[in-house]
Amino acid sequence: MINKKTILLGIGNVLQKDDGIGVYASEYLLKNYKFTPHISIINGGVEGINLLDIFIENEDIIILDTIMIDDTPSSIYNIPAEKLGGYGLNSGSAHEIGVLQCLDMLDLQDKQRPKANIIGIIPKEISFEFNLSDKLKDNFENYINVILSDLKKREIKSQKINNIPLEKIINKFKDPSSFN
Repeated sequence: MINKKTILLGIGNVLQKDDGIGVYASEYLLKNYKFTPHISIINGGVEGINLLDIFIENEDIIILDTIMIDDTPSSIYNIPAEKLGGYGLNSGSAHEIGVLQCLDMLDLQDKQRPKANIIGIIPKEISFEFNLSDKLKDNFENYINVILSDLKKREIKSQKINNIPLEKIINKFKDPSSFN
């Protein structure tokens, strides 16, 4: 059964600095906003191909992730799923390959692809660290606003219900016991 609810799918590896922005953004939105109609926010982390069921069972998916395009770090792109293969997702990480494979698997199984897009941001630094580069931190609010704007185009209203800062979200992944 296909779910008509919109899914926000945060992808990334929080152990690799800027690569974790999709996960941080999904957690930030989950903790700070209420959406009408309701949407599901999923931390897909580095699950890759294991996310196939999400693509099979839902018809409207917004993927939050880093993207490798020759442009200034922290530049934001909103790319339709049918063009994902041509935009070099951060192919240095296994999770993006898995997301692309999920879409390809749907084609191979003659299943309809969901309406999907990636809201991607160009990373400044991929290194072993729980954090974001200052460049991405400085543009994080703009990244969130692009996501909220995309939801608004889908007639999904957002209401800010908390003011949990990005730093607290990042720290949650460093030390999960610090976040209640």
